[in-house]
Amino acid sequence: MRTLCSSTLIGEVFIIGFAALVAMKDPDLSTSTVWLVSGIAMVLCVLLCGMVTRPGGVALGWALQIALIASGVFVPTMYFLGAIFGALWWASVHFGRKVDEAKARFAAQAENSSSTPDAA
Repeated sequence: MRTLCSSTLIGEVFIIGFAALVAMKDPDLSTSTVWLVSGIAMVLCVLLCGMVTRPGGVALGWALQIALIASGVFVPTMYFLGAIFGALWWASVHFGRKVDEAKARFAAQAENSSSTPDAA
């Protein structure tokens, strides 16, 4: 799960950076505010890569997805991109857990087969 979720989060770092460049063109938003908020969001994405498997990590990821969609208020394209990355986040969590379960099952099978004595 960690690999899939981290890949999604790193992709979001780039999307947030590009959205900040677009938001800078809005005369109602100050450049420093845009980069402060975007910078915090990008750092949170990177930090969350290491926290995905810890308790609450996935929930923080969902909060980040909601914030990404909500940023569409300032950059309307982010409604669409936020929804895309929300779907990617869901797929990363859902299929990542299935992969982790399969790995654990195969490891248990390998351990059981190696611990049974050979009939010679």
